[in-house]
Amino acid sequence: MPINFNIGLLGHVDSGKTTLAKALSSISSTAAFDKNPQSVERGITLDLGFSGTAAEGPQREQLQFTFVDCPGHASLIRTIIGGAQIIDLMVLVVDAQKGIQTQTAECLIIGELLQKKLIVVINKIDVFPADQREAKLEKLRLRLRKTLEATSFGRQVPMYAVSALEGINIQELRNGLSEAYFQPERNVSAPLLMYVDHCFGIRGQGTVCTGTLLQGKVQVNDMIELPALNEQRKVKSMQMFRQNVTSASMGDRIGLCVTQFNAKLLERGVISNPGYLKPIYAVCLQLKPIRYYKQAIKSKSKLHVSVGHDTVMANVTLFRDTDPSPDFQLNREYEYVEELLPADTSPNDVIFALLEFESPVLAPPNSTLIASKLDMDVHSSSCRLAFWGRMSWQAQSVNYAHEVLPQLKIFKRKQKVGSIQRVVNANEVIVQNLFKKEAKRELYVGKAVELSTGERGRIDRTFGQTSKVAIAFQDSLSPETITNVKDVQVLLNCKKYVFNKQAGLFQ
Repeated sequence: MPINFNIGLLGHVDSGKTTLAKALSSISSTAAFDKNPQSVERGITLDLGFSGTAAEGPQREQLQFTFVDCPGHASLIRTIIGGAQIIDLMVLVVDAQKGIQTQTAECLIIGELLQKKLIVVINKIDVFPADQREAKLEKLRLRLRKTLEATSFGRQVPMYAVSALEGINIQELRNGLSEAYFQPERNVSAPLLMYVDHCFGIRGQGTVCTGTLLQGKVQVNDMIELPALNEQRKVKSMQMFRQNVTSASMGDRIGLCVTQFNAKLLERGVISNPGYLKPIYAVCLQLKPIRYYKQAIKSKSKLHVSVGHDTVMANVTLFRDTDPSPDFQLNREYEYVEELLPADTSPNDVIFALLEFESPVLAPPNSTLIASKLDMDVHSSSCRLAFWGRMSWQAQSVNYAHEVLPQLKIFKRKQKVGSIQRVVNANEVIVQNLFKKEAKRELYVGKAVELSTGERGRIDRTFGQTSKVAIAFQDSLSPETITNVKDVQVLLNCKKYVFNKQAGLFQ
C-alpha cells in the first residue's frame, strides 16, 4: 500500500484553495470540493474538503497525497484549527494581488503552534500581465520572506507561484510537494484515535464515518467506541479513497463502516478504542501567549477553546507560580492573576490557566489547546488567537467544582490595615480598625503583623466587644514608634484560597 501523506491547504478566504485542490487532485472523497449545498450557494468553503493523488517520494517510494482543503472565512477558524491538527505538511495559499491578509496570518500562527512544516503557494498569478508578472512576484516574495523571518519558519520556506485556474506551474508545484515529503512519525502502538469529519448512513449496510487516524490503528471486525454517544460499534468494512482495505493506521484517511447508528448525532467528533476517552470538564495548562493578540487576557473571562475538532466556551482563571516551574503540580501553591497582557509577558514568566468548559470535551492526554476570542468583529484586522498550551492536568468528574477544585491551591493576597489606639507597654499595643465589627477576630489570633516602621508582632488576643485586638511584640518597640504612634500603620498580610473558602486566611 502507498504511504499516506496529509497536506493541508490553508489561507484567507477566496485565495483559491479549493481550485488549487482540484488542480492537484486525481481523486476526490465523499467530502471534497465544496459539496456542502451552502458552500455551493455562498461560493466559499464551509467545511474541510478531502481529495488526493498518487505521487512518488524522493526515494521513489509510492505515496498517496491527501489534500485537506480548509475554509478560509474568519467565522470558520475553529474548523481551520481542527483541520490543521490532522496534516503533515501545511501549504499556505496567498492571493498574488492581496498578499498576507488577516486569516493568512492566523493560519501561519496555527502552523507555528502545531509545529507544521510549510510551503507557500502564491496563487492567481494570471491576474498579472505576462511582461510585468516576474517583477511583481519578486516584490511579493520579498514581503513574504520578511513576514516569515519573524516566525519559527524562517526566510528559507519554499515558494511556488501558480495559477490553479489556468494550470500554470501546477506540475512544478507537484514536484515541489514530492521533494517536501518526509517520513512522518506514526504512533501505531497508541490507542486508536480517529477524528471524524463527516457521517452518513447507507441503507442496509450501516453508518459510514469518514476521517483521519490521529494515532493507533484499526482493522475490520474491531470494536470501536463513539465516546460522545457512549456507544460501541463493530467495524464492518473500510475504504481508503474508494478502495476496500482491511486495516488502517495513523495518518490514513478512511471511511469506516460500522453497525447502524443515527449519523445526525455525530456530525463530527472522535472514534477511539473502547474506554480510552472520558469527558473532560476542566484542564490546567501552562499558558503560552500569542504575541499578536493585543487584548488583555483576564481571569473570570470567557474564551473559545479549540481542542481537536471541538471548540467550546471556557471560563478562564489565571495563576502564577511564585517559584517558577514549568510543570503544574496539584500540591503546589500558586498566586491568582487578575489579567495578563501578552505583549508585556516576560519569557521567564510561568503563567498557568485553569479552563472550565461549558460543555465537556474529548481529548487524549497532553493535547494542544488554542484559546481564541472568536466573537471579535470578523472584519477586524486584529488577531483573535489569544494563547495556547498543552493539557497538564484534567478533571473528568462532572462534580469537579466541589470534588476537585478545592484541592487547587490558588490564592489571592489580602492586606488589612489598622491603626494603634493606644500603647499598653513597649511589648503590647491595642489596635483598631484592622477588622470589621462582624469579623470573627478569633480566627486571626496568632497571625503575624507588621508595623509601617518595620517592627513585627503577632495578634495575641481579641480585645473588647468591637473590632479591636491586642498585638504582642517579642522585641520592645522603639521609643520613636511609641512617640509617633498615631502615624504608624498596622499591616496584616494574608492569603486566601480562591477555590477553598473553608480554608480561611493563612500566611
